[in-house]
Amino acid sequence: MTQRTAIVDQTGDLLAELNRVRSGLKARVRDLLSGEMEAEFASQTKLLDQAAAGALDTADTPERVDESLTRLMLQLEELEGRFAEFDELLLRLTEKRESLYEAFEARRQHLVEARSRRAESLAAAATRILEGINSRALRLADAEAMRAYFASDPMVDKVRQIADQLQTLGDTVRMDDVLSKLKSVADDSLRQVRDRNELFTGDEGQIKLGRHHFSVNRQSVELTCVARDGALQLHLTGTQFYQPLHDPALDQSRDLWQQILPSESPEIYRAEFLARTLYDGLRQNSQPFVKLDHEGRIDFVRSAMQPRHDEGYSRGVHDRDAELILSKLLELDHQLGLLRYPPHVRGLAWFVWQRLVPHASREALLRWVSGYRVVAGLLPNTTASEAYVQRLRRLLVRYGKGLLRASDASTTNDLANYLFEQLLQGEQFVASSPASHTLRRMQERLSNEHWQELQQALQDNLAQPRAAWTLAQDAVDGYLRSVRSDEKTELDPLSGYRQEIAALLLCGDEPIQLGSEVPVAQRLQGLAGDHPRIAGKSLPFHYHEFMQRTSEYQSHVLPRYAALRQTKHRLLVRGEQKLRTSEFKPKVLTSFVRNKLIDEVYLPLIGDNLAKQIGASGDGKRSDRMGLLLLVSPPGYGKTTLMEYVANRLGLVFVKVNGPALGHQVTSLDPSEATNASAREEVGRINMALEMGDNVMLYLDDIQHCNSELLQKFIPLCDATRRIEGVWEGQPKTYDLRGRKVVVVMAGNPYTESGDRFQIPDMLSNRADVYNLGEIIGESTEAFELSYIENCLTSNQYLQPLARASSHDQRALIRAAETGSLETLELEIAMSPDQVSECLAVIAKLLKVRDIVLRVNRNYIRSAAQVDAYRTEPPFKLQGSYRNMNRIAERVVPVMNHAELQSLIVSNYEQDAQTLTRDGESNLLKFKELMGTLTAAENERWENIKYAFVESVRMQGIEGEDNAAKVLRTLAGLRDGLESIRRTMAQALASDHSGQQVAALQDGLAHLSSAMNGLSGQVSEAIHSGSRRLEDSAKQTAKQNSERPLPEQKVLVQHSVPRVMTDLVRSQFQLLYDGLRPVLEASAVNSTQLQNLRASVDDCLKQYRELQAEIEKSE
Repeated sequence: MTQRTAIVDQTGDLLAELNRVRSGLKARVRDLLSGEMEAEFASQTKLLDQAAAGALDTADTPERVDESLTRLMLQLEELEGRFAEFDELLLRLTEKRESLYEAFEARRQHLVEARSRRAESLAAAATRILEGINSRALRLADAEAMRAYFASDPMVDKVRQIADQLQTLGDTVRMDDVLSKLKSVADDSLRQVRDRNELFTGDEGQIKLGRHHFSVNRQSVELTCVARDGALQLHLTGTQFYQPLHDPALDQSRDLWQQILPSESPEIYRAEFLARTLYDGLRQNSQPFVKLDHEGRIDFVRSAMQPRHDEGYSRGVHDRDAELILSKLLELDHQLGLLRYPPHVRGLAWFVWQRLVPHASREALLRWVSGYRVVAGLLPNTTASEAYVQRLRRLLVRYGKGLLRASDASTTNDLANYLFEQLLQGEQFVASSPASHTLRRMQERLSNEHWQELQQALQDNLAQPRAAWTLAQDAVDGYLRSVRSDEKTELDPLSGYRQEIAALLLCGDEPIQLGSEVPVAQRLQGLAGDHPRIAGKSLPFHYHEFMQRTSEYQSHVLPRYAALRQTKHRLLVRGEQKLRTSEFKPKVLTSFVRNKLIDEVYLPLIGDNLAKQIGASGDGKRSDRMGLLLLVSPPGYGKTTLMEYVANRLGLVFVKVNGPALGHQVTSLDPSEATNASAREEVGRINMALEMGDNVMLYLDDIQHCNSELLQKFIPLCDATRRIEGVWEGQPKTYDLRGRKVVVVMAGNPYTESGDRFQIPDMLSNRADVYNLGEIIGESTEAFELSYIENCLTSNQYLQPLARASSHDQRALIRAAETGSLETLELEIAMSPDQVSECLAVIAKLLKVRDIVLRVNRNYIRSAAQVDAYRTEPPFKLQGSYRNMNRIAERVVPVMNHAELQSLIVSNYEQDAQTLTRDGESNLLKFKELMGTLTAAENERWENIKYAFVESVRMQGIEGEDNAAKVLRTLAGLRDGLESIRRTMAQALASDHSGQQVAALQDGLAHLSSAMNGLSGQVSEAIHSGSRRLEDSAKQTAKQNSERPLPEQKVLVQHSVPRVMTDLVRSQFQLLYDGLRPVLEASAVNSTQLQNLRASVDDCLKQYRELQAEIEKSE
């Protein structure tokens, strides 16, 4: 080895040693650092846990939970950066992150759920309060009292407070709903008060519609369960709708169908039930109640009675009666001692214990009970364990087989409880006075010899205890029957002691103890309630009978009644879901306004029709019920709203049938034949209304979408027979509605989108009173125009005070806005001058809007009523209904100028025109023509559109590529050219550049002459071509027939141009000639330069006459 090699080896060893030292140093540093980091990590995570715990504790909203979690996540990120070199610590930080996420998410979810529950609870409370507010408001007399009530009532303030709480919870949806309902209740209540003062008469049981009075149904539409025809049936209140219910649970509770309350039945008085319920709670500790005075006891009963709302107690009646019964019950319970147990329980318990239980078992149990007696004597507060009674119960059941029914647990419990108390006092049997006295009389009735024989017979059978027991009961029964027969009296009270008397017979010479002499049968006086058991304010009271009767009621009847109520509730809910009766309640829209048109025109007309359909009140009631009310109008005139209002005020069930859902495919009233689920539902509604059969309004909406064959089904319903064939529950049924309160109303839009009228059977329309709400009826022009303003008051925010005012104030302000005079303006409502000026400014602008909307309405109806063949311009489809008026009125403000108002109106109808697609341009131009705002370019475009439309109508049906169609199209083009020339010439006469115009016309006429020559050739060629084809066909036919032995036939070939073509050509050229002639005559006077033009026109007309002559020859 060289010196170099040794140096290299030593250097390598040195470096290796250095690496080992460096590695050891790093490991040591890591160990030291790891320990420090571990300690720091523990302290940091401890702080983090404390911060998390504090945040979870203080975060009371989901938002604060999110904020706290964000802060903690930032701290975790800082810790991850600090301990980035330690993978184990990073893993633990990841686990910590997940645990924090889970904890905060759980807390957040809990807060969200709590907030949701709180919001739901507040919304439900608001709904209940609103129901009470509505009920209270409807009893107010006038509008001023109504406004004062809603301004000052604490319950109204409570609803607003609930809305504020909902806003605090962040549930703005429910907040808006609550405030909207409150506003709706206020508006509807005010509307009903006005209607009650203006429409209702007498005791509000009648309403006046026009010159007729009608009775008003006050029952709300509710689905109930009633017993009828031996079955429980679903019933809609106020109607003839009954549907039998089928459920096994109902049949098992048939005897409870007529029972209304759980606390009362024909056998149980309400106060008796309450007294027994309270007695069960006081049995273990009755001293606090006993120590109270009379009024204190009544207060105790009353406080326990008040929460039992479903049991139907009346304050001052049942609380006093229950106190009387309860006091007597506790008094006897204390005085009777062991005799409070029924005689049959005491007698049977003694017999089983003395004669059937083995002596060893008795001795063991006696020692146990004696031990308890000692303990109870030393420690008075000792309470007996249930184990004593349980052991006695097992012995009685075990050795009393055949005498005790295993299913009668209550009797077995009474036996065990009695026996336990009896053994605590000793084994000596405690007998009641009636039993011991009866046994003594029985002994006196028999001679000593016979009595000894009876005792011997019983003693001989003691070896067989059950036989002796039966024999003793037979002896008692025989004696009781003999006494009843001899004395001709009923001794039923003694029959309850038969088992106790039998036990005394079997006692023989064994000593017995005579119990209390207090009578168990008494009569309670001074009761205030009403029940079959009470006669002359007196109630018979027998302690044992009362306890047994109420125990059986509690254990047998009450559970069955609760099950019956649950079953009825389940069936009612299911019936509600199936029938959806909530949809049958007519609800008046908050936007509905009973304006002058409705008051003076519509309601009288509807009243006349209803007098014919359901009969008015009074001596003038019609017996020949018939008729139909048919309302027609374009959309947006409130047909449905008006009839729903009438149904609401009359208290009728409102069954609305949707015509578009039925469609044209439905032609039958059988739901199974409907083509889809929606149609089946609507057909079912029709049959549901027929099944109701009384106090119902059947309203068929949008009948333009219905098949006329379906409408024909209603013809017999609308005549004097009032019959109709329907289908209910899959079975065909004939409904005879004569004399019933059934109103049939149909409504539809007689104008479809294309302008065609809908079809309604003639026989149905002949039976109907038809009114068009979109047109002026009779002399109601002023009321009709005024209705546009009255209906839009609720839509404009500046008119809200006026919308809540009386109709007198509304019409006074409208009249002032029309006349511009405030001299005679007198308002009932208090309004500031600024409010009055704002209202006048807005109404003045609305009057201008009204005039335009009315103009649109008239043109829409006039256009829709035309047949396409008679139109001179495209159909006008923009509407001018209440809906359009309200939509514009929403955006009208007092400071708006004329230009802004015009722009608002135009933009509104431009939006409507966008939905018309291809007809949008023509409708907008027509609308601007109505407004008088057409520009020159728009006017020229509108004239071109009208001309093109008329030509398309005239040329309608001319299609194909045959020569006749080509000729007619060429003539149409020719007429267009001549019409263009006529217009150009008319313009030339009024222009300074007439020479250039004439030159242009000469060129046009030259082309026209050439076109007419070509047309003449086409017509001639068409005629000759047709003739040749007919001649060739005839020759071919003759050649084929020449081979047959037929008589000689003469073939005459004729071909003529159709008369319609001749008339069309003649009319086209005559029309052009009549149009050009005055123009040419006027131009001849004004300029000699037009002579050449006249010659060209004459040449053109000459060629036309030659063409016409050739056509006529061909005829």
